Amino acid sequence: MLRLLPLLATAAAVWPAPKSISLSGASVKVQPGGAAFFKLNGTSPLLEAAFERYAGLVFPHRAASDGAALASLAVRVADVAERAPQLGDDESYALSIGATAATLEAATVWGALRGLETFSQLVSFDFDAGSYEAAAGAVEDAPRFPHRGLMIDTGRHFQPLASIFEVVDALPYAKINVLHWHVVDAQSFPFESTSMPELWRGAFSPRERYTQADVADVVERARLRGVRVIPEFDMPGHADSWCVGRPDLCPSETCASPLDVSKAATFDAISGLLDELAGGLFPDGFVHLGGDEVNTACWESTPSVAAWLKARNLTADGGYAHFVKTVADLAIAKKRRPVQWSEVWDHFKTDLPKDVVVHVWKSVTNVADVVAAGYDVIRNVGYDATSWYQTRSRTSFERRLSRLYRYLDNLNVNSSAVYGNEPCDGIPADLCAAHVLGGHGEM
Repeated sequence: MLRLLPLLATAAAVWPAPKSISLSGASVKVQPGGAAFFKLNGTSPLLEAAFERYAGLVFPHRAASDGAALASLAVRVADVAERAPQLGDDESYALSIGATAATLEAATVWGALRGLETFSQLVSFDFDAGSYEAAAGAVEDAPRFPHRGLMIDTGRHFQPLASIFEVVDALPYAKINVLHWHVVDAQSFPFESTSMPELWRGAFSPRERYTQADVADVVERARLRGVRVIPEFDMPGHADSWCVGRPDLCPSETCASPLDVSKAATFDAISGLLDELAGGLFPDGFVHLGGDEVNTACWESTPSVAAWLKARNLTADGGYAHFVKTVADLAIAKKRRPVQWSEVWDHFKTDLPKDVVVHVWKSVTNVADVVAAGYDVIRNVGYDATSWYQTRSRTSFERRLSRLYRYLDNLNVNSSAVYGNEPCDGIPADLCAAHVLGGHGEM
């Protein structure tokens, strides 16, 4: 992926803004040296691969050998152990660029990756002189939130592997550390399931699918960049595509979604799918189970499901509660924390297992109540929507809309207002620090 170096490296060039940055105003001549420019105090295949990548990103142009003072970056990492990244990993680092030496210190390989990105942003190429220079100074940095994500949706819009790889490659440029992969939706089921091979008959076409080897490649590419991959299999709604290969999981041929809450086979199938996800394919500690926009009309209009609900003295909403709590418990039993959209909280509040992470995308969800009840939150929504339609100004409406959502397909939204969204709005500082894990940009 093409990435341009800054014309002049300044504090503003470091993105996102670090915890602390102090630049002297001086610049240091840099002599590029390929991957060998980076000197590690140990052995790490992950960082050695990162040095190869960053050599190309930092030094894309040929430069004359002119005896520049800075010929290497010393990378000192306390713990070079490698594994899959997880929530709460230490991503802190300290970077110092002086007249004759530069050092990057980090507790973990993940912090070293973030520091390499910052170093790359502080190096610029002087086209007139044909040489590189770096801004002298020091950066100390650690993320404010441990969970910083971007969602891609391959269930509604198939994306070739090459496209997903490009997204993964770009995430570290903004120190984003989560790829939220909304794998399937009502429109298609492109994922290869070994426990239910019939399911990917619901793909857009036989060629618009992902094998498990494809998935493993995405996850490994992300790991090498310090990016967690969280899969989402939305249920019980948004599940029409499941019915193409497994019609028995759906209420009827004419009323496909939500998935059939009345059948043990439905939960057996979900349990088998979760076994695949948690069995090594997705090593992250989270699994997203959706739960949003559930229209229970199919349950009420399908005699067998309606009879099942009646026999248990359940309303359709009670069936919805049974479903989302059952699948959350299945995930927890497989040592995965379930993430569910805000409607699940809005309906069932503290009936949910405390391990559930509430993913808030709706302004009607009272985030302060969620965190006060002790639940962790991923937040995509900020300001209250009650005054949307009280404004007569289109500009004001767009500003309010952009504050409300980080949905990247809202192309009419001004990005500056989106970036101004504050995840702790309306939440006491201590509860925000304890329970707001971070947020996402959603596509």
